[in-house]
Amino acid sequence: MEELARRFGVYLAHKMPQASNIEVADVSRIHGGASRETFRLNAAWDEGGHRVVRPLILRRDPVASLIETERDLEYNAYRAFHPTGLPVPEPLYLETDLKWLDRPFFVMEQIVGCAAGAPFTPDPYGPLAEKLGKQFWTHLGHIAAADPEKLGVSMEPVAPDESWKRELDKWEKVIDEDELCPQPVARAAIRWMRRNPPPPAQKICVVHGDYRTGNFLFNPEGEIKAILDWEMCHLGDPLEDLCWAADPLWGFDNKERPGGMLSRAESLRLWQEASGLEIDPKGLRWWEIFNSLKGLAIWISAGKEYQSGANRDPILALSSIYPTDVHNRVLAKELAALSKEARA
Repeated sequence: MEELARRFGVYLAHKMPQASNIEVADVSRIHGGASRETFRLNAAWDEGGHRVVRPLILRRDPVASLIETERDLEYNAYRAFHPTGLPVPEPLYLETDLKWLDRPFFVMEQIVGCAAGAPFTPDPYGPLAEKLGKQFWTHLGHIAAADPEKLGVSMEPVAPDESWKRELDKWEKVIDEDELCPQPVARAAIRWMRRNPPPPAQKICVVHGDYRTGNFLFNPEGEIKAILDWEMCHLGDPLEDLCWAADPLWGFDNKERPGGMLSRAESLRLWQEASGLEIDPKGLRWWEIFNSLKGLAIWISAGKEYQSGANRDPILALSSIYPTDVHNRVLAKELAALSKEARA
């Protein structure tokens, strides 16, 4: 970590010519993410006759990643939403020149005095669950309500009746390339989704892509202070985000208490109120099935990365075990229900 601190200090001197006596200390790796190497650190410098101390987060591209993501998209999502009042960290620098830290990276403020909930526990928020849940689903609704053009985001456009196909094609390709053994449940789900496309999106909005329990920070008073991990953000159907957040995996396999916070009915009501959108039942069901497939694709990719030795972070091995089982069971149950309905 000493070498990383030294080199990052040199980078800060380059970015802040007005600063002097720059020191970088307390560098430590934050494990858990699988698409970026994340480090917390404290930077201090003299400026304008004062000593400035600022906690920062460094997000560097890894040698190998669980999923292909774009650092520019993540950084620009922070930059777009930070002025709106949505709780996201302030983005500071985006760097693609490899001479500084060998791989591209970006820097943002560190949100201190906060914690993230564990997504694989039955009660991750305890007595704060209701208070956090109201914020969680309302913030997600506000993301869906935001106008991408006014935000100034630059993302690949998609038509309302094509968003489902683009996403399904993307994650089917991940399974095609990364499966280590046959995936009959996933293949059956894909066949059903292609035969039964959802209604066109009510609107095209910014989709966070990984909005869920574990990807936000909250303080001891139960206030959400930062929505994190925007590396899979894109333009698409807002129901995609809603159904990922409500996936049974994030509620310890309890579909009726998504994210371990509020009841399903209350969660969906809050989202509708904040987004100004109505939930189409047919679309909701399609995107629920899609998101369990998307999750399965991610866990399959995790298993391949770990087994091949491309990335030996234990989180990849763990991700390929328990979540894979959950999403296979969820999909199998949904497909059985659909088959029964078709015969009725």
